[in-house]
Amino acid sequence: MRAIRLHAFGPAENLVLEEVEDPRPGPGQVRIAVAAAGVHLLDTALREGQQGPAPAPTPLPTVPGREVAGLVDSLGEGTDPAWLGRRVVAHLGFAPGGYAELAVTDADRLHGIPPGLDAAAAVAMIGTGRTAMGIVRFAEPGPGDVVLVPAAAGGIGTLLVQYAKNAGATVIGLAGGPEKTAKAAANGADLAVDYRDPSWPERVGAYDGKVTIVYDGVGGDTARTAVGLLAPGGRHLVFGWSAQGIKEGSVPYLVEGVSEQVLGPAMMAKAGGPHPMRTLELRALTEAAEGRLTPAVQRFPLAGAAAAHRALESRRTIGKVVLEP
Repeated sequence: MRAIRLHAFGPAENLVLEEVEDPRPGPGQVRIAVAAAGVHLLDTALREGQQGPAPAPTPLPTVPGREVAGLVDSLGEGTDPAWLGRRVVAHLGFAPGGYAELAVTDADRLHGIPPGLDAAAAVAMIGTGRTAMGIVRFAEPGPGDVVLVPAAAGGIGTLLVQYAKNAGATVIGLAGGPEKTAKAAANGADLAVDYRDPSWPERVGAYDGKVTIVYDGVGGDTARTAVGLLAPGGRHLVFGWSAQGIKEGSVPYLVEGVSEQVLGPAMMAKAGGPHPMRTLELRALTEAAEGRLTPAVQRFPLAGAAAAHRALESRRTIGKVVLEP
């Protein structure tokens, strides 16, 4: 099979397309003929050798990628035969292997792809979508809210804009440049503002009352300014800091009593139940299948993995980045 391999940590150019041996599923596993593989900003940090939230450094060489969708073409010993031939999507956790024509994972990680949802959209919802569903559990928007979404044209931002709009909130989307602000407006934002314009805080502050919720995946100066626009009792929910990059030692902008980090154990505790990740994944897939959420997807060929990483790192992407073998 063809796969993207990383032999040395470093720049995006270290991602190379190679012919490698087909993987074989072990007991309780399936093999997926990959139709779409998700690319995450965290992948760029792992590529550089940053461990981030991963439990251990990535051994090399490796095939990156942690989100896949496609058709089950082979089963390991003891795996339920009902999975064979099904369209499925799975988050691989921190096990790599997604940037490839074939990927292996445990059957208990699988979800059937709902009818009418393509592989790329399913990949977007299994990772980005589950995160969005986890974020809103900390502050469900409603008709009385003014919700500010930095990075409103990004993968998570797109879904948060849609979710808040569906809930009846007034939604303000921040994005970088006219193309991205146009996307945010088309996606449902009542006001779409270019954060590169120094006057953006004045425009937001003058629009329809004080901000009550900030869904912040950006951090940095944008977060500092956004927190200053919050009404008394407003909430700043932090799920990332893309303005600073995902590096060791990176921290979002936090204000005591206002800001709350919502990733990791906090999100799992809020999701509840014996399998919180699966709870969020299923909710995300259901929202997309029933037409309430539509992920934005930017597609690259498998051979374009390096270009996809460069685009992510320079913030030139719109929506969820997906590789298609």
